[in-house]
Amino acid sequence: MKPRIKICMGSSCFRRGNRKNLEFIESYLEEHGFVAEVELVGSRCEEQCRKGPNLEINGQMYHEVSQEILAGLLEQVVGRCSGE
Repeated sequence: MKPRIKICMGSSCFRRGNRKNLEFIESYLEEHGFVAEVELVGSRCEEQCRKGPNLEINGQMYHEVSQEILAGLLEQVVGRCSGE
């Protein structure tokens, strides 16, 4: 089963940083050759706007996601894909 990243695209999360986070995720996966190995989907709202920007990885919700946090999370996802 592919790792799944679900990023909130609701207006609050999008303004709070998920627009840039989405760009970061797409670039990261492309640079590491894992575009086909990771399912990246958007959602309209996770109903936790005050805690945004929000994203979910394999059912685990993360709040106030910055690019610094995101880099570490993506390393974990990519590590699972490559068997590390």
